[in-house]
Amino acid sequence: MDTSASRTITDKTGRRTGPRRRYTTAEKRAIVEETRQRGASVASVAQQHGINANLLFGWRRLHQQGLLEPDAAATAAPLVPVRISTPTVIAAKSPPTVPKARQRRASSGGAIDIEFAGGIRVRVQGDVDRTTLARVIDVLSSR
Repeated sequence: MDTSASRTITDKTGRRTGPRRRYTTAEKRAIVEETRQRGASVASVAQQHGINANLLFGWRRLHQQGLLEPDAAATAAPLVPVRISTPTVIAAKSPPTVPKARQRRASSGGAIDIEFAGGIRVRVQGDVDRTTLARVIDVLSSR
């Protein structure tokens, strides 16, 4: 691969920092076909093209699955037009009751300790929004 026409930008440690090289499906397929030649190794083909061997192994896997074929993109599922005629309103669940959790009031005023079966403990102090607390209990009790 001739790199004289394109300048590679690197950082202080020599790592490439410029824009990534993009390969077309035809280029990927041609490079994969080189690895299929008798006596060719993936590492040497990758080195010839200036790419990582792991990337080339990934392309080989895609080729085996038929995803590097010219018509592979054309066989993707077509998009279907969608029109929403009336908005759908989903009713919110009513706040769950708390029989799944054991509650006990702490001796200090305004505190609640909730112990769940899985060993999860929640301590609620002060004024708490009832709906929010019900949601927290619902989530934790389903674990």
